[in-house]
Amino acid sequence: MGEEKQARIVVQVQPNASQNEVLRFKDGVLHVRIAASPIKGKANQELVKFLSHTLGISKSKLIIEKGMTSKRKVIGIDGATENQVTAQLARLGKQEEAIQNGLYSISPRARSWG
Repeated sequence: MGEEKQARIVVQVQPNASQNEVLRFKDGVLHVRIAASPIKGKANQELVKFLSHTLGISKSKLIIEKGMTSKRKVIGIDGATENQVTAQLARLGKQEEAIQNGLYSISPRARSWG
């Protein structure tokens, strides 16, 4: 049997940031800053848009399954396996760390499943 094609990730969100950014992927949790306020679901909408862009996935494939009013959320991703998402997030985490240390630069368009 193959893997189920719906992955889930845990995301820790810091709203009201100066810009959207991935901070790190550590211990199975993706830490992000989102530039929108948490009022009336704006931060949730911006989170889905940001994850879509960052992971190269359609917004319609992302759903906040748990944590609509919490900083810690569970995001479901249709059409991707847990292994694909974990590998992509690990790569992003390493790239973001290198960028912060001034060792690496990457365009968001270069990020893709693979």
